[in-house]
Amino acid sequence: MENFQKLSRTTNVTEQVGFRHAFVRDLKSHVTTISQKYILPEENTLDFALMYIPSESVFYEVASIDSLMDFARQSRVYPVSPNTLYAALQTILLSFEGRKIESQAKEVFKLLRGIQNDFNKTTNSLTTLGSHLTNAYNKFSEVNSHFNTLSQKLSSTHELTHDDKKLLGN
Repeated sequence: MENFQKLSRTTNVTEQVGFRHAFVRDLKSHVTTISQKYILPEENTLDFALMYIPSESVFYEVASIDSLMDFARQSRVYPVSPNTLYAALQTILLSFEGRKIESQAKEVFKLLRGIQNDFNKTTNSLTTLGSHLTNAYNKFSEVNSHFNTLSQKLSSTHELTHDDKKLLGN
């Protein structure tokens, strides 16, 4: 912050270049510290960090230095100011909600795959049952036909026996 104050007070171009260079160096060091201190995957932290800059004028100076912003992005440290903090937090919240929805969608698809498997099993069982019913009906028809034929033969035999009795005189 000290080098930024010196930068904003001086009108000497040579001094401005020197103070800007020192300011960038200080901020890169701060970005590195934040990255090392707060981005710890082994401790299940987020894979990025916010660097709060409490002054809008300092934030705008930081945002205007492309090399510094590139360094911060590569370090996964994102500078925010009083005016941009809320928007950054809203974006993070939406991201978490998106992940939650994605997770829930995966659960729904997992359930749907289970239902699809159950449907396929039921369809196979129904097809098998249909085949058994068709076979049973066909067998019933076949047996019924044989039964009718047998019944006719028995009736013929009964008539023959009745006619034979008449011939015998009984």
